[in-house]
Amino acid sequence: AVVAHVVASGAGFVEDLDESFKENRKDDIWLVDFYAPWCGHCKKLEPVWNEVGIEMRNMGSPVKVGKMDATSFSSIASEFGVRGYPTIKLLKGDLAYNYRGPRTKDDIVEFANRVAGPLIRSLPSQHMFEHVQKRHRVLFVYVGGESPLKEKYIEVASELIVYTYFFSASEDVLPEYVTLPELPAVMVFKDGTYFVYDEYEDGDLSSWINRERFQGYLNVDGFTLYELGDTGKLVAIAVIDDKNSSVEHTRLKSIIQEVAIDYRDHFHRDFQFGHMDGNDYINSLLME
Repeated sequence: AVVAHVVASGAGFVEDLDESFKENRKDDIWLVDFYAPWCGHCKKLEPVWNEVGIEMRNMGSPVKVGKMDATSFSSIASEFGVRGYPTIKLLKGDLAYNYRGPRTKDDIVEFANRVAGPLIRSLPSQHMFEHVQKRHRVLFVYVGGESPLKEKYIEVASELIVYTYFFSASEDVLPEYVTLPELPAVMVFKDGTYFVYDEYEDGDLSSWINRERFQGYLNVDGFTLYELGDTGKLVAIAVIDDKNSSVEHTRLKSIIQEVAIDYRDHFHRDFQFGHMDGNDYINSLLME
C-alpha cells in the first residue's frame, strides 16, 4: 500500500501522497491533485477535492483520490508532466490522463468514472441503448464484430476517453431509423440524427471523432472554448450578453444556429458554431 497520511472528511478520504507513490501506485487507479501550497487556485480547489474524495468513497469506486505537494516532490511531479498548479491527473497503469474541465465535484467525478471504467462499454439491448442515448448528447458507437476498424476504435478510445464515452452494439439494438451501408461501422448520434464514419471522406478515425465530439451548435464556456482548440476547427461564435433578450441578440443566435443546422454538410468539417456570454469570453482570454 502507498505510504500516506489520510485526511478524513466524512465518509470519504483524500490521501496525502509522498515519494513512495511512484513505486506503489500501479496496482491501483489514482485520481491525483498536484498542487503548490502557495497557489490560490489550489486552495480554492481543496474543499472541492475533499468532496470528490467523499463522493468516490460513497460510490464504492475503485478510484483512489490523493493529492501531492508538487513543490516538495518536484521530480515525481515532473515525471507526470506537471507544468502548472493545480494539475489533476487520473493514473491508470502506465497511462496518465489530464483533466482540463470545470473544477466542480460533479465534473471531476464524472471524468474519473469515465476514464477509470472500460474503454468500450457494451450496449446489449435496445432498452440500454435508449437509456444511454437519453443521457448523452453525443454518442459514439462501434457496430460489428472483430475487425481492423474495431482495433482502431479501441486505440482512439484510449486517447480520447478523457473527452467522451465510447460504446459498442450489435446492429439489432440500434434504432429502427438507422440504416448502415456496411458493417463494421463507427457512428455518432447527435443533434437528433446520426452520422456514419467514412474513411475515404472523413480521413483518420481519431481526427473524425475529435471533430464530431461536440454538438453542431454549442452554448460555449471558457473550458469548452479551450477544448475546441484541439479539434482543428475554426470557431464561429456569437459573443453576446446572455441576460439581454433583445431582438438583436436573439436574432444573432438564431442566424448562427440556422447556419450550423441547415448548412452542416458545407461547414461542419471546418467550423464549430455556437454562442458565448461576453463575460465568459473575457474570462477565457484572461485564463490563457
